[in-house]
Amino acid sequence: MTRLQPCPALGRPLRPRFRAVSVLAASVLAVGAAVAAQETPGVAEWPSYRGNPALHGVAEGALPDAPELAWSFETGGPILSSPVIANGAVFVGSSDGAIYAVDLATGEKRWSFATDDIVDAPPLVLGDRVYVGSADFFFYALDAATGELVWKLETQDKIVGSANWFTTPDGDPRLVFGSYDCFLYCLDPTNGEVVWTYETDNFLNGTPAVLDDRIVFGGCDTVLHVVSSQTGEAAAKVPLGADGQVAGSVALRGDRAYFGHYGNEFVAADLSAADVLWRYAESRKGFVSSPAIGTDRAVFGGRDRVLHCVGLADGAPLWTFKTRRKIDGSPVICGDKVLCGSGDGRIYLLRLEDGSEVWNYELGQSVHSTPAVAGGRFVVGCGDGRLYAFRGPADGQQGG
Repeated sequence: MTRLQPCPALGRPLRPRFRAVSVLAASVLAVGAAVAAQETPGVAEWPSYRGNPALHGVAEGALPDAPELAWSFETGGPILSSPVIANGAVFVGSSDGAIYAVDLATGEKRWSFATDDIVDAPPLVLGDRVYVGSADFFFYALDAATGELVWKLETQDKIVGSANWFTTPDGDPRLVFGSYDCFLYCLDPTNGEVVWTYETDNFLNGTPAVLDDRIVFGGCDTVLHVVSSQTGEAAAKVPLGADGQVAGSVALRGDRAYFGHYGNEFVAADLSAADVLWRYAESRKGFVSSPAIGTDRAVFGGRDRVLHCVGLADGAPLWTFKTRRKIDGSPVICGDKVLCGSGDGRIYLLRLEDGSEVWNYELGQSVHSTPAVAGGRFVVGCGDGRLYAFRGPADGQQGG
């Protein structure tokens, strides 16, 4: 979830100025080897927003029917950033302007790094580094073990979505992220140098999805963009209509992209045909939540206070679950359950099959952060400025 502003009138953005500031020496071979080892995250990790580059929002393993609070960690401001889990640590941004690394087992702080504005963007852990953008216009590369700055790149506006990643045919790692300066950036993660940029006509809020050689994302210009990861050139554009601003992220499976937009629709788009396949319009409010994509169904939150579940084949409604406030955060599917926070201050655990409630936990303030799920545990941020970690009852001896 990101802190969103209304999309302005369409207009031409400023040309970006590329200013990568390197602080520590970077080893191309070391970064490449670390990324190669991370092609498939372990079951006890959730190193990126939505769990994988295609943004499926699906975790391995299973969640208990009655999770227990393991620990909480307090930051200095509300947390809209979505946490990630890697190397035994949780990484998250806060509205206090800092990025935090917290020990997954104990909830103790490992380190923090201060930026000059709020950090709503989810981090990305790739190899031995953490990559994250801030509202201070900078994109940062930090050492995951120490929090030391490796390099930073200045854009022309704030960054609220997470970075994603891919490798070139030669095996070189690349980062991609969007900015409110209306550009999608592709960087070399070893030194922050810009490889290419792709220009749109309005803000980019979400995280770009990556599958094969495609990068797919929407924005406030009411267009779904399909971009070649190798060249940075447009492969296709799918118009979404006058109210089709995409504030969340897209999930990819094969030739299809699944996402919601401000025009009160959740849609499936055929990327090869550059057209919308079906539309689910059972809401009078827009969608900011990104979908979780299961075997045969998509689950996503709405500003109508409802968690929706539809069939992937045709968008037919399967079930709904009503909460007391809007759901801007994104659900996660884990085994036979769905996990999601709500603006009503609760975390909900539901049956994937029928949407029946299994468990809920009241945190007291709005939950727009998306949970990170790994190894039967989950971690989520809250509007009270705290990061909360939950575990199963049999896991009690391991927590702090």
